[in-house]
Amino acid sequence: MGRAAVSITLLWLVFRYVDAGGVRARLAELDPLWVLLGLAVSVLQVGVLAWRWRYTAARLGIDLPLREALSEYYLGILLNQLLPGGVTGDVSRAWRHARTDAPSGPAVRAVILERASAQVVMTLVAFASLLVLPWASGAVRVALAVMTAGVLGVAVSAVARGSESESRLGRFWEDTRRALLTRDVYAVQLGSAVLVVGSYIGIFLVAARALGIETPTATVLPLVAPVLMTMLIPVTVAGWGIREASAAGLWGLMGLTPEDGAAISVTYGLLVLVSSAPGVIALTLALIGGRGRRARHPRG
Repeated sequence: MGRAAVSITLLWLVFRYVDAGGVRARLAELDPLWVLLGLAVSVLQVGVLAWRWRYTAARLGIDLPLREALSEYYLGILLNQLLPGGVTGDVSRAWRHARTDAPSGPAVRAVILERASAQVVMTLVAFASLLVLPWASGAVRVALAVMTAGVLGVAVSAVARGSESESRLGRFWEDTRRALLTRDVYAVQLGSAVLVVGSYIGIFLVAARALGIETPTATVLPLVAPVLMTMLIPVTVAGWGIREASAAGLWGLMGLTPEDGAAISVTYGLLVLVSSAPGVIALTLALIGGRGRRARHPRG
């Protein structure tokens, strides 16, 4: 309830700050063709995400059928949209996969690695975006560049040290190396992660066009990744509120219309929510399956 309250409060504050009537007017005139394009991109996005999960699991010696990966991914996306925290769906994927015949440790780590690797790419894109924004001073650019290099250096050294250990952390880093960093896989993982990040950014740009906003893509593009990164802050439900606040603020800092930023962000959120609808089928099947197992194994 606390995170839902934060989302509602932030949305209320945003629409007190911007022209709420203008935002509603734009939303009422959504172009259905652009909306359909956004939903089509989301289907391709989930396909790539499910394939990445399957590929990562295979690197850890786990056979994950693509159909199962798609179903579980849609369920995970739905749960992330409806429940606080933004990671409930990923926890569900890891937990449900660990309950199958797959070894529990690698099954959980496959989910963590698949999710984290794409987030690393999104973070780097967000940093790069901040570096090219016109209001970023030379000091800010240097600080962000040093921070990025430092994070990468720590990650590389941790992998190098951890892979030599037999501890739980050592096993994690060894699986990281096998799934992401060996010569025969890192190009595949990086390429697919770039596709995923590109699809998130693409849906945001499609949302702008669906609203009829004609701000040049080159102007909007550097703003998208920083806005989407704010959704990782675990204080709201599915990023609602904090995403709109950051979009309105960034648009204003860039000399653009804050109402446009808020409207695009709301449209993006609605597109993601609607695109998670197949997860309802997966959730229904999961609930039916759970009841069936309880019926076959009654207590007492």
